[in-house]
Amino acid sequence: MSGTPVLFYEKPGCVSNDRQKALLQEKGHFLEVRDLLSEPWTPESLRPFFGERPINEWFNPTAPRIKSGELVPTRLDEATALARMVEDPLLIRRPLMDTVAGFSCGFEPGPVLDYLGVAFEPGQDLQSCSKPGSNQRCEPPGDA
Repeated sequence: MSGTPVLFYEKPGCVSNDRQKALLQEKGHFLEVRDLLSEPWTPESLRPFFGERPINEWFNPTAPRIKSGELVPTRLDEATALARMVEDPLLIRRPLMDTVAGFSCGFEPGPVLDYLGVAFEPGQDLQSCSKPGSNQRCEPPGDA
């Protein structure tokens, strides 16, 4: 379906989010882009984006606190996971999208992207960092 409004929460400067936005715009969707890191999240405003996903899939696996092992998502309950993400939005898997088809986190096959007409080729990954470990635009200052 083309021409659908999409509320798209990104990390500014993220190369993967740039690719995802470009793909949605090519399909004719109207994006309202917001900064995931400066949004005043609460557990209640954040929770709908995760649906029925397991808690560990709510987290950005490339977040410095996850990569270092400081935070282990599989050891968290729902309330603690949401509290950690509200405190440190870098932990949130992105993008977050709010559409008429529902909420989603990440850019993977599922009901929201199906509704938006995003088809994936076998093995295609539109979620992962385009330049893991080498792109300083993807890491905030001091979080290399």
